[in-house]
Parts: sequence; structure tokens; C-alpha cells
Amino acid sequence: MSDSWRQPRRLLLLAIGALTVFFLIAPTLVVVPMSFTASQSLTFPPEGFSLRWYQKMLTDPQWSTGFANSGQVAFLTAILSTVLGTLAALGMLRGRFPGKNAVNTLVLSPLIVPVIIIAIGMFTVFVRWKIAGSAIGLVLAHTSLAVPFVIVNVGTSLRTMDRNLELAAMNLGADPVQTFFRITFPIILPGVFAGALFAFLTSWDEVVTAIFLTTARFRTLPAEMWEQVRQVVDPTVAAGATTLLVVTTTL
Repeated sequence: MSDSWRQPRRLLLLAIGALTVFFLIAPTLVVVPMSFTASQSLTFPPEGFSLRWYQKMLTDPQWSTGFANSGQVAFLTAILSTVLGTLAALGMLRGRFPGKNAVNTLVLSPLIVPVIIIAIGMFTVFVRWKIAGSAIGLVLAHTSLAVPFVIVNVGTSLRTMDRNLELAAMNLGADPVQTFFRITFPIILPGVFAGALFAFLTSWDEVVTAIFLTTARFRTLPAEMWEQVRQVVDPTVAAGATTLLVVTTTL
């Protein structure tokens, strides 16, 4: 292909890519202006401008409690997933034991198994354990979904670091724990942080397992939105959706 055709071809590809991205995100962006409508119902284009639906989301006990519950569950999920995922990544890459490939497949399976199947299984087990409908149950369920993201991010950092640095530290008298916290952990910290971020986001806007594992007494913001959509649809749902979108995009 001649040089005269390369620039137009590149511009054409960029245009097609931009149109594709716009096509995918346009339905999501439509929700944003709808959340500022002054109308009593969801309308597009919005009628007038008002912040009343955000005020309702922050002051109505149902919505404000759901918002607080989502933050609490996501924060606890991020901490637990980061610890377990980091340890699992170290075990997968540094350890030698029988059935390593099978274990690796098992811990990463939530990435490919449909969430509805996981949710049904969690509900069945957690009902027997009597933790269904509690914050602990939802944190454990979200942790199982989030751990693979931590493993992938931390595992990538472990693969790219120079193993000779760890060996040098141990040759100088450092035990495995000292080597990890003084050498390994500072190097893989970006991967750990990225994994924690993905874990938080996985829990923050997760709705499928939340529908199965929450009750009227304990409900996250996505689950509350789902329940409101089934009953009374008002622009507060759009305000909640915009809040989820802003937090996710900002992080």
C-alpha cells in the first residue's frame, strides 16, 4: 500500500473505532441527563433541571442505606480479595505442588463461569450456613468473584520482576517473610493496587449475586435499583445509575 493511502486508512479506522465506542456507551450516557430531570418520570430529553433525585437518593433511607451498604461491602471485598489473591498468586507462581494446574483453573473459574450459576450455588450454600442476607455472606460471594482479578494483576507483576533480587536478599540472610515485605511487595505493589481496585469495582456494581443474597433489611445500591425498577420507576434510579457510573469511571 502506498504512503498516500496510509493516512486516510488510519483516519478511517479511527473513525470506525470511535463510532463503535459511541454505539456501545451511548445507552449508558443517556441515563446521565435523565437523572437531572424535573419530571416525575424517566423522560428523554429531560424536562427541566433538578437535583431533587440525587437529594432523594442521599436522604431516603432505602437509597442512602443501599449506598452505604455497597461501599461497605466493596471495601471489605477489596481488602479480603487482595490478601487472598496476592497469596494465591504467590502460590501459583512460586509454589510447586501436585495438581497446580487444576487449582489454578479452579481459582480463575469465576472469570468464565456465568455469574447466575455462582449466585445460585452461593445462595444454596449460604442458606445452610445461615449467612444469606447478611453483609458477611455478600462479602464472601463478591470475594470469590473478585479474587481472580487480583491473581491476574499480581501474577503479571510477579512474572515481570527480577527473581534474582529475591535470591540476593535471601543470600544476605533475609528469611522468606522479610524478603517478601522488603523486596517482593514493594516491586509488585502496583499490581496489588490494581487488583484491589478491580476487586472494589467488581463488588461495587455487582447485582446478580446481590439479588440472591440480600434482603429488605440489607440491600446494596444495585440491588435496590433492581427492586425499584420492578416496582416504581422514577428518576432516582437514573441518579443511582449515574452515581455508580461516576464512581467506577473515576476509580
